[in-house]
Amino acid sequence: MGKPTGFKEYNRELPEKVAPALRVKNYNEFESLYSDEKLNEQSARCMNCGIPFCHSGCPLGNIIPEFNDAVYRKNWEEAYKLLSSTNNFPEFTGRICPAPCESACVLGINKPPVAIEEIEKHIIEIAYEKNLVKPTAPLIKTGKKVAVVGAGPAGLAAAAQLIKAGHAVTVYERDDKPGGLLRYGIPDFKLEKWVVERRVKVMEEDGVVFKCNVEVGKDIAADEILRSNDAVILAGGSTIPRNLNIPGRELKGIHFAMDFLKQQNKRVSNIKFKGEDISATGKDVVVIGGGDTGSDCVGTSNRQGAKSIKQFEVMVQPPAQRTNAMPWPTYPMLLKTTSSHEEGCERYWGSIPKSFWAMAMVTCAH
Repeated sequence: MGKPTGFKEYNRELPEKVAPALRVKNYNEFESLYSDEKLNEQSARCMNCGIPFCHSGCPLGNIIPEFNDAVYRKNWEEAYKLLSSTNNFPEFTGRICPAPCESACVLGINKPPVAIEEIEKHIIEIAYEKNLVKPTAPLIKTGKKVAVVGAGPAGLAAAAQLIKAGHAVTVYERDDKPGGLLRYGIPDFKLEKWVVERRVKVMEEDGVVFKCNVEVGKDIAADEILRSNDAVILAGGSTIPRNLNIPGRELKGIHFAMDFLKQQNKRVSNIKFKGEDISATGKDVVVIGGGDTGSDCVGTSNRQGAKSIKQFEVMVQPPAQRTNAMPWPTYPMLLKTTSSHEEGCERYWGSIPKSFWAMAMVTCAH
């Protein structure tokens, strides 16, 4: 590595965030970038382990020590090539991934782990800035045509791989724009939509054809898709929510989380939406579900000006530190306080909803 003693000299530092009281006034991302000096220091903390457990911790198998070393040496082209060799969309994962690689970091045994996720985000942003992100489709094509049904994360990743292999790719999306969960599920304060649009533009330059507002089986026959393509990939995602069939479910003001989040994302993007207006403004909000989706509902409710927010989770409160049941390098189930929780929310654990009663608004994100 560029600095073998870096892990002893530098502590883990994360970029500064806009204060909660200020960031809830808009839907912008609120985390800054490292200075050049800080980025250099954080990459220097990587120890170049004999066995880099971060590789197995990362579901993508990112080549982490090597790109950390390239960042330390400020070789951005090498860093980007290493990162993009295993990760189609580091600008997404660098913002929203739960970073299991960091849980598997060897340094994390007795010190805070390397800030791998932040370094990843910096690599791709610097790569865009330096015009290193370019179309990768080969000049020689296979002559094969593939249809991808669904333009969410899975569909986009499949299309990116297929176009790289030289196939002709058409992506069918029933929504008005590509992105799926990235565009309409994840709030802008975690992932601004220009980030998605920037990647889609690169894919279009690569030759990927996006056909939006087209629902396969309704706007175009499935048989037609099959006849006109050599292969079809179904990447429709999981769009059917889990319901709570308990007394009072029919009451007004109870909404599925994705209906709430999608509507607000469309507002931020100035896209018209159909149906009832769902707003937490001035209301007492209850969020059922303690995961990331529930957290997104909390952050969105804060920005809409909710009177109060309570979040209920069926599991008991997890510990703040690893226990014997969570040995390194496994991904630990620890207490997680998200940026949305920092902005204001009462959290309740070990709570199973038995019935609904009259309240201002409920979002089901379980």
